[in-house]
Amino acid sequence: MGETPHRSADAGTGGTRVTQSHEWPAGASARVAEAPVSTRTPDGGALGGGGALPRNRKFGAERAFRGLTLAAGATVLVVIAAIAIFLVAKAVPALRANTANFWSYEGWAPNEAQPKFGIGTLAFGTVLSSALALLIAVPVALGIALYLSHYAPRRLGTALGFLIDLLAAVPSVVFGLWGRDVFSNPVRDFSVWLNEYFGWLPIFGGDGPFGKSIMLGALVLAIMVLPIITSLSREVFLQTPTANEEAALALGATRWEMLRTAVLPYGRPGIIAAVMLGLGRALGETIALALTLGITFGISFNLIQNGGNTIAANIANAFGEANETGRGALIASGLVLFTITLIVNITARAIIYRRREFTESAA
Repeated sequence: MGETPHRSADAGTGGTRVTQSHEWPAGASARVAEAPVSTRTPDGGALGGGGALPRNRKFGAERAFRGLTLAAGATVLVVIAAIAIFLVAKAVPALRANTANFWSYEGWAPNEAQPKFGIGTLAFGTVLSSALALLIAVPVALGIALYLSHYAPRRLGTALGFLIDLLAAVPSVVFGLWGRDVFSNPVRDFSVWLNEYFGWLPIFGGDGPFGKSIMLGALVLAIMVLPIITSLSREVFLQTPTANEEAALALGATRWEMLRTAVLPYGRPGIIAAVMLGLGRALGETIALALTLGITFGISFNLIQNGGNTIAANIANAFGEANETGRGALIASGLVLFTITLIVNITARAIIYRRREFTESAA
């Protein structure tokens, strides 16, 4: 019998032609399989179609944007560090020349031959006025925000929200002039009434005069931070998932119960952020408090008698007549205010982060 020829690669025909794969050395077919699909020839079993995935560019748009955002974030940190270094460098000579205890002395006389100044009174007035302003503004702001987001008709809520946003853009000097020339008389009459009926309380005691007091400054501050807290809280409440609200209502909750169980817990991190932003505005306010406080030095919890002072207001009032040591003392007080503001912001960020971490773990 004759030799049996090898089968051709052509399934429909016989013959003695040996397929090309049989003619290749060992391992050649594996190299064909490993080659990119688009590079195979018809004789080598090419199938056509797409090729290999394109390589990432070494310097693409994504890398450029990532570098830009990293540079922006680093710039913020550099600016903060530069501010801190400047404040420390300018404050150290004045602190060395100070003949009194910077933390406990209640006077301010850095322009004298023997400079004496302290930050205790100013820091106390700053924290007291800001805390009282938030105590007044936060409940009102949250009530307005809830009304605009869940009670008011859509058109009315949108219009009032726009007006509140405009109120946040009013310059602080306008609030200060209004508080000094218009609002001081009603506050003085209210202070007299408080002193008459609640004078047995230390915060409402004293024999007068009343008017330019911590209460007046705190009320003006509350009006100033009210639009900021209201606007941010309203936006947070509007972001509450509709499914959460409908689920609460489907279980038989009233509208207030729905707000208390679905809206307020969801928006708690945003509320904290809004309150901390308002607190930062209150801590750094200058002109409005310089026009409404009595500008005295002394630690007192009395809210209605003339007096009170803050770090920012003292800088605005004393910078014009300060000598070199006096300017250094004012910069030292600014360093304390910078530190207080930084601590407040870090604390707020930590609270928000822990709240978000708790929410994500619960989900």
